[in-house]
Amino acid sequence: MTLQPIRSATEAVLPLFLGIDVGGTGIKIGVVDDEGHTLGFTSIPTEEPEGPQDAMQRVAKSSLSLLDSIGIQADQIARVGLGTPGSQDIPRGLLIEPPNHPHWHHFPIVACLEKEIGMPVSFANDANAAAFGEFWVGTGKVFSSMVLLTLGTGVGGGIIIDNQLVVGQNSFGGECGHLIIDPHPDARLCVWGGGRGHLEAYASASAVTQRAKEQLAAGAVSSLTSKAATLTTKRIYEAALENDEFSLKIIDETADYLALGITTVVHLLDPGLVVLGGAMNFGGKASPVGMRFLNRVSQTFHKRSFEYVANGTKIDFASLGGDAGYLGAAGIARMDLTKTIARTPS
Repeated sequence: MTLQPIRSATEAVLPLFLGIDVGGTGIKIGVVDDEGHTLGFTSIPTEEPEGPQDAMQRVAKSSLSLLDSIGIQADQIARVGLGTPGSQDIPRGLLIEPPNHPHWHHFPIVACLEKEIGMPVSFANDANAAAFGEFWVGTGKVFSSMVLLTLGTGVGGGIIIDNQLVVGQNSFGGECGHLIIDPHPDARLCVWGGGRGHLEAYASASAVTQRAKEQLAAGAVSSLTSKAATLTTKRIYEAALENDEFSLKIIDETADYLALGITTVVHLLDPGLVVLGGAMNFGGKASPVGMRFLNRVSQTFHKRSFEYVANGTKIDFASLGGDAGYLGAAGIARMDLTKTIARTPS
């Protein structure tokens, strides 16, 4: 995790918010001020089999302990932001069927957390929260529109257009990983939902390792041949650093697939900025392999897009690392507070 610089409580710009980012194995909790500075941070295990009510009870307890440790009273928190993975009904505050949280299905998580913590809660998909974090205080902070693609086990996404987060009628807005990039009936299956030909089926970490295993089994020559059974994107990256031609080819192919999805998103939304986040960045800007990956994505996008649109679109890596989710959740709470204040008669 790349924790943002912590600002002391005495330097905080009011109002204050809690941002909560629920993951498969851990839950991150941050106290964030009105300028997006972190005042305090903690994390707890998700303990998925214990269910969402147990988790929200522990979130509330840990949040209040965190506030106490940095000298902030609970009544100084204006609103809480909660980001969770999987399918949701945002207006009703419900988890539907998050695939990696089988014990959390069909649960009123917002009402539960509000009861436990005693504060109003804003609700978002975790990828949307990460996108909003990057938009508010990260790579997108000087843009009014942005698309984030999170590259991990699957491909998540989030869309902000004219400063507004796209949620959608079915709380499914921003799911860029399910763009169709291969229409053939035998196209690859995506990680979540079994959809064929989705971007996630070609450009996620799980898809990258599966494609590599298939090519190695078919006789591709690589230093990874003896490691095929335990192949990961990290090993592919490490081999690419050693100029393994096969690994570099796999990464280039992944960039090309990703560029297809980006081209469709840009032609539809024209956001001006596309940000690549998630764990699979092949070293990011600090690595020659990461920069090769980013440049290949941009080059293929330029070949596929209208020239003036491509020239007016920036593709870049995310900058907040693992902080993006809780920061974005806090930012969404901040946005909702502004709307609430605007609707409240004077």
